[in-house]
Amino acid sequence: MFSLLPAGYNYYQMHWVYYFGRGLIRTLMVPFGGWKTKGKENVPAPGPFLVVSNHLHIADPPIIAASFPLKCVLIAKADLWDNGWSRFWVSNFGAFPVRRGGIDREAIRQSEAWIKKGVSVVMFPEGTRSPDGTMQPALPGAVLIATLLNIPVVPVGITGSDKLRSLKRSFFHHPKITVNFGKPFTLPPVEGKLTKEKRRELTLIMMGHVAELLPPEYRGVYTGGENAKD
Repeated sequence: MFSLLPAGYNYYQMHWVYYFGRGLIRTLMVPFGGWKTKGKENVPAPGPFLVVSNHLHIADPPIIAASFPLKCVLIAKADLWDNGWSRFWVSNFGAFPVRRGGIDREAIRQSEAWIKKGVSVVMFPEGTRSPDGTMQPALPGAVLIATLLNIPVVPVGITGSDKLRSLKRSFFHHPKITVNFGKPFTLPPVEGKLTKEKRRELTLIMMGHVAELLPPEYRGVYTGGENAKD
């Protein structure tokens, strides 16, 4: 069993918005999204883990957070902190910002801080939503966090959220959202410097685990196990 914490560790207490949000999402996603989860038995307690997923819709982060059986926080785009109203909800739901492009050392620092509290971190290595529902070339941020913090990774494949439209339409035409959790894995150890080529290699390994959890039509550039940005 994977665990970075001592036996008997007490989980960090989250803000009330986190518990309220998870309950609300779970309540809404069944009638409006036809929501179901698979593979929860693959996620051993107590964790924590780095959770990585493909990205189809703006609703993916809260849906995955509500589906994950352990406490987790989200790495989200920094734009959500520009407005005070959205900042209150996303921050207290358990999210922190990341700058797109380059290496965001503050995001790595915050990831480490949450992991030390026993809270898993959810991120989307592609860096943005897919324009056509298929997997896009991933950025190296998830690999940097996994290797620098030496944390096991839980892959997630989400399907159906790309078909989410209005609540009214979703109620009558369920998009059948499925969140599929894979077994935790660890990336191969890196000897010496984490070079650009090594980052690409490890990113392919990581995204390959995600692709295996998806139907072939969702795998996109990872259908044959290739492609990664750097």
